[in-house]
Amino acid sequence: MKKKTWISAIAGILVIGISGTLYIQSHKSPPRQPTTNAALSALSFKVSREDLTNSVEVKGKTSYQKETYVNAPFTADVKTWSVSDGAQINKGDVMFQLDDTTLNDEIATLQANMKKQELELQLAQFQKDLPSEQTTSSAEGLSEKDAKQRYAESKSKEVTEEINRLNLQHMQSQLSQKTDKRKSAQFTAPETGIFLFDSTKQPQSVKENERIGKIVDLTKLQLLCYIGEYDLFHLKVGMPVEVRVDALKNTKLQGKIDNISKFAKSSGSSSDTVNTTAAQFEVVISLEPNEQLIADLSLTATIVTDMKPNALVVSTLAIQRDKDQYYVMLQNGQAVEKREVKLGLETPEKTEIVSGLNEGDTVVIQ
Repeated sequence: MKKKTWISAIAGILVIGISGTLYIQSHKSPPRQPTTNAALSALSFKVSREDLTNSVEVKGKTSYQKETYVNAPFTADVKTWSVSDGAQINKGDVMFQLDDTTLNDEIATLQANMKKQELELQLAQFQKDLPSEQTTSSAEGLSEKDAKQRYAESKSKEVTEEINRLNLQHMQSQLSQKTDKRKSAQFTAPETGIFLFDSTKQPQSVKENERIGKIVDLTKLQLLCYIGEYDLFHLKVGMPVEVRVDALKNTKLQGKIDNISKFAKSSGSSSDTVNTTAAQFEVVISLEPNEQLIADLSLTATIVTDMKPNALVVSTLAIQRDKDQYYVMLQNGQAVEKREVKLGLETPEKTEIVSGLNEGDTVVIQ
């Protein structure tokens, strides 16, 4: 009997203990969160000293800095080609040979006509140099009408002589030009470089002044890009440029600004509407030699326009404006006060503080 009483008592105690524990757990206060200032920290910025730079990033494509165009010297069939597309040639190398048969015929015709003109001029001069006595005696007894006719004939001969003389000079000029052209029938390279056909590979015939191709210098390439009017006045000729090749992530090049256009390259406004598109100005950047560079590659250039070493800076996000005044919210112990500041060099990330703050200050955004 006593044994059953003790078992009942122990069971009761266990039930009471478990119930009490469950009650305490269910009514236990949630753990207090540490009173951190996380929100304030996320919007707090330290005033520090660092080298501050401002830069402009532009994109563009490469082109050959030096291109020498090869044009046909005269109209003719091509007898032989000595170069192929993409071939390396040296100045003076024979590139092609033109058929000069037609040109030779034209030169021969000119020479014959010139000889005829020279003989006619000599005859006119001989007649002019006749003895004056014969001319005087033949003139005696002439009527006024005959005298006028003879005078007219004399002037006509002078005009004809002058025309013949001008024709001779013109033919001499033509002969000189055609002779020079004939010398270029065997066409030699005007420059050293890589020859590239313009369109048709090794044409069978050409026309005078027709562009056949060009000779390019692979060691001299340039980057052509465009900048907006707001960046224009931050750039100067001679500024160093760091260039990245978009297709080659690990390839970085050095360059410098060679030329900045004085005139906008964007399309002009029409006569009926005002053009609201921001003007674009061409910038030419010379590039250092690199064996991987060819024309029409996409490049990205970074140009440092301003630099302030050891400048007192703060995050640009913390800068606020009230009309013409700039200010920040300065944390002063547990309080926050409005502090007016003067700004220097500004970048999208950091802004130089000329006065109003000290190194180590903390500013916040409320």
